[in-house]
Amino acid sequence: MGFIGQNGAGKTTLAQILCGLVKQTKGQILLEGKNTRPAGRLREIYYCGNDTGTQFFTASVWEELLLQSGFTENRKERAAHLLKEFGLYAYRDTHPSAMSGGQKQLVGLAQSLIRRPALLLLDEPLSALDLNYQFHVMDVVSRETRRRNMVTLVVLHDINIALRHAAQVIMLKEGKLIDSGDPQTVIHAESLAQVYGVRGRVERCAQGRSMVIVDGAIEK
Repeated sequence: MGFIGQNGAGKTTLAQILCGLVKQTKGQILLEGKNTRPAGRLREIYYCGNDTGTQFFTASVWEELLLQSGFTENRKERAAHLLKEFGLYAYRDTHPSAMSGGQKQLVGLAQSLIRRPALLLLDEPLSALDLNYQFHVMDVVSRETRRRNMVTLVVLHDINIALRHAAQVIMLKEGKLIDSGDPQTVIHAESLAQVYGVRGRVERCAQGRSMVIVDGAIEK
């Protein structure tokens, strides 16, 4: 599921509320029908922010993954699999501080997946990645989400990424829910105008995929 909306809409705040980093003021947060607040439930939730460089200790990439795995069964095989999926296997003995911002982002994603959470929250996971890795990472995350039967919520700024990869989207504006559901029905000319203040349209490309085309900003 993708969280979409303009800057300051509340996407990151909502993600942080869901994982307990920001205190909720009312209501309940349920995971598989049970409250997420008990400590035992919080261990099933993992939040990966876009400041991945602050999440590392003093270990190599390989050691970081093994630490995050919780010393569970087949942890070395799973760590090797994720490093290969993200193109990081050649950097397994490298310390994250010696890596680029995009590579650190990939290490953070690998860390989040090796923990096998029931609910994974990714806050702008594509912000430091080039176009190739943006699509590659979303393919890996989508595939791992289905394979592990988990819930993945992703804060996204690229609406076309949401159209291509998200099964559902939540569209926010100024902390309020505008719409939610299938991205093909939520994202349209009217919602683009309301939320982003742009004159836009959704059209099909030559391969039949939906894509957003922005013709200009709406004058205020």
